[in-house]
Amino acid sequence: QVQLEESGGGLVQAGGSLRLSCAASGRTFSSYAMGWFRQAPGKEREFVGAISRSGTVRYYADSVKGRFTIARDNAKNTVYLQMNSLKPEDTAVYYCAANTVAPAQAMGVGTSSIDYWGKGTLVTVSL
Repeated sequence: QVQLEESGGGLVQAGGSLRLSCAASGRTFSSYAMGWFRQAPGKEREFVGAISRSGTVRYYADSVKGRFTIARDNAKNTVYLQMNSLKPEDTAVYYCAANTVAPAQAMGVGTSSIDYWGKGTLVTVSL
């Protein structure tokens, strides 16, 4: 069983930055592909970004490409999402996700490959 705990959400003005963190339990963090999803009120959960087990390959949704950066520290069992140039449409609950078998790229296709979810952290971007 893997437990994921997000932190770092909050209220920020448009154009600002936030860094989300997701701490994972267990001793095999480096064997998980990790990713971030978000869900805005009244909308479906959508892919934001994913990172390979080694941290060398990253994938992003078009809506965040060039503004968000995903990174991981396998020594700290933590994955990060650095969010810059935030827009009001980035307002959502952000969820951390882990794949124990499927590659990181699979997260960009949908949520069916996700084995574990965090509980989420709220990001609110004001005008």
